Amino acid sequence: MAAAPAVARSGAGRGRRSAATVAAWGGWGGRPRPGNILLQLRQGQLTGRGLVRAVQFTETFLTERDKQSKWSGIPQLLLKLHATSHLHSDFVECQNILKEISPLLSMEAMAFVTEERKLTQETTYPNTYIFDLFGGVDLLVEILMRPTISIRGQKLKISDEMSKDCLSILYNTCVCTEGVTKRLAEKNDFVIFLFTLMTSKKTFLQTATLIEDILGVKKEMIRLDEVPNLSSLVSNFDQQQLANFCRILAVTISEMDTGNDDKHTLLAKNAQQKKSLSLGPSAAEINQAALLSIPGFVERLCKLATRKVSESTGTASFLQELEEWYTWLDNALVLDALMRVANEESEHNQASIVFPPPGASEENGLPHTSARTQLPQSMKIMHEIMYKLEVLYVLCVLLMGRQRNQVHRMIAEFKLIPGLNNLFDKLIWRKHSASSLVLHGHNQNCDCSPDITLKIQFLRLLQSFSDHHENKYLLLNNQELNELSAISLKANIPEVEAVLNTDRSLVCDGKRGLLTRLLQVMKKEPAESSFRFWQARAVESFLRGTTSYADQMFLLKRGLLEHILYCIVDSECKSRDVLQSYFDLLGELMKFNVDAFKRFNKYINTDAKFQVFLKQINSSLVDSNMLVRCVTLSLDRFENQVDMKVAEVLSECRLLAYIAQVPTQMSFLFRLINIIHVQTLTQENVSCLNTSLVILMLARRKERLPLYLRLLQRMEHSKKYPGFLLNNFHNLLRFWQQHYLHKDKDSTCLENSSCISFSYWKETVSILLNPDRQSPSALVSYIEEPYMDIDRDFTEEGLSQKWRGLSLHPLGHRAAAPA
Repeated sequence: MAAAPAVARSGAGRGRRSAATVAAWGGWGGRPRPGNILLQLRQGQLTGRGLVRAVQFTETFLTERDKQSKWSGIPQLLLKLHATSHLHSDFVECQNILKEISPLLSMEAMAFVTEERKLTQETTYPNTYIFDLFGGVDLLVEILMRPTISIRGQKLKISDEMSKDCLSILYNTCVCTEGVTKRLAEKNDFVIFLFTLMTSKKTFLQTATLIEDILGVKKEMIRLDEVPNLSSLVSNFDQQQLANFCRILAVTISEMDTGNDDKHTLLAKNAQQKKSLSLGPSAAEINQAALLSIPGFVERLCKLATRKVSESTGTASFLQELEEWYTWLDNALVLDALMRVANEESEHNQASIVFPPPGASEENGLPHTSARTQLPQSMKIMHEIMYKLEVLYVLCVLLMGRQRNQVHRMIAEFKLIPGLNNLFDKLIWRKHSASSLVLHGHNQNCDCSPDITLKIQFLRLLQSFSDHHENKYLLLNNQELNELSAISLKANIPEVEAVLNTDRSLVCDGKRGLLTRLLQVMKKEPAESSFRFWQARAVESFLRGTTSYADQMFLLKRGLLEHILYCIVDSECKSRDVLQSYFDLLGELMKFNVDAFKRFNKYINTDAKFQVFLKQINSSLVDSNMLVRCVTLSLDRFENQVDMKVAEVLSECRLLAYIAQVPTQMSFLFRLINIIHVQTLTQENVSCLNTSLVILMLARRKERLPLYLRLLQRMEHSKKYPGFLLNNFHNLLRFWQQHYLHKDKDSTCLENSSCISFSYWKETVSILLNPDRQSPSALVSYIEEPYMDIDRDFTEEGLSQKWRGLSLHPLGHRAAAPA
């Protein structure tokens, strides 16, 4: 069965009760008092001393107390379980006892899922609590791990059926009882051992679900290279198992997020990188390398990702797996939804599947079917969607890892992109039907819907695949590649080398390539759609890197610029995320392209429209500064060209005329420097620093750098805060040197996107940071002595508080809304 959404698994770590609340549990002896057995067991569980297990009591005592406390006979069953699970046992009686315990806990786990769905008040789960309190969890761990013990050179064996019962009970306890999952996560040898249980198809699903929950709360990431025979284990998975295994991989190959916002600042990231260099590769990087060393691993993922619905698992095997999910509570909501879909379609199509209602007898386990059973098409589609979610995520993470080039080569070789292109209309961007699966409490447009999540994961994969890589041209078909060549020929410019080098046998087939299909759905997307952000990011990644006139014209001919302007101006988009992605895309689309500026001027053909556009730009420079940078760079290039077409655009384009004004440039420059500080720099807003540098580098080319610095000084004084802005800029430039002079990738990106050599970037920063107060291009020459504050360590918290506190008063908010 496909991967299921996080439902019950999120409950394992949630706080539901403390020892003090035991008094509120009916029939448990009232208010806690000295000698209370449950409190003593709880204390023993926390300290490891005193009462910790049922075996520390006599059966007579437990039976007597059970009459008062209503423990459902669980302590006595645990006592018997301990006695029948010794090393020399045949485990037959042991398995019978497990089958007595299992329903007592599974009913509570099902109730837990139901109660969470209804968002009712706290419900108590005494059976799972008692099971854990009397040492049941530790006992099951010991039983499961018996095969790791050798007696006279022979390893003990327990049946798959018994392992399955143990896993089910453990999982149900994790679902209902606080802290159990975390305790299991601390047993590293047990977590590693669980992987070995996935060799059996009978226990695979239960094991995988328990491992996923445990890894979700584990403080330290597990290392896959410690799993015995990992390569053999994964290679022997069938495609169904491999898809479910991707749920576990999603946890093991993604860098752990501490949840602390400060960790996202560039200061913190740089410090973490320095620390990582001394420690070596992270666990996530080691795990990625381990997976990529498995023969055929990426190829199998590509086949899973591109498999058509008609090629998926047949009805009988899928129904068999549904039986597993039916008894496996983590996916209860998924099965509930699948039942609803099946019932809806059976009413219309007379499909002959009959599912037992929840709580009905499962004597045979499998839903009743006839020989003519037909699985409804929507269930097949949802089955595939939930597989592909996990597979695409793993491929996306691998594409962003250290072995990116290796993964890129394999993904191209195994034709992932043309395969996804063939699935685009029928599966990835299929139209919603009335019975499309959604989770409880959500709707079809909710980001939690599997349909929605698949689309977003697909767009993230395209973004990672296209970003600064020559393989991006695999998103086109042969006809579209020929169109790029024709555009270059008509413009009398050299054809892009990457286009010439593209292996035509690996590109998309059909009438349209994947990029063109994406543009088509992008233009039809509703204004409030959550996809707009991801669509724009995916298309922008195709344009990133060295500016290509042919790439821009390919997209311009398909109406992309007009669509973007409609969304920014006519629909007056309010979403900051969508606006930022549209401004970034617009900047890449227009940069250095005279035809794009002509199209812009044709669409923004009134002062009213232009004012709306400027209002959107000025509403948040963090979001729009990349567009400001691209227009500024384009203006500089156009002014240095002798061409009638360029001269016409320069004289007519409102946007170029606006940016050409020195007061406009100074206003942008002042606000860009004011909204960022070293302590608040992130990957998102560091572009503001680089845009301010672009404005000053172009001023330096024209020998106007001293003028711009003098104007900044005057603007400071007019705001009654002399020295504030230039001190802050000095600190930012010192950080810039530390950050970029040690990061080849970032420096290359700066050079490619601006067409300004990185040496010129470095020279300009050095000139601005010159300590000579006699230099007309040095920042210190414009900071009066009483206000000088440039030598302090900018990582000090005191400096951070001082400058941040000032910036929020008269100079404006961090978002730098214009006056």
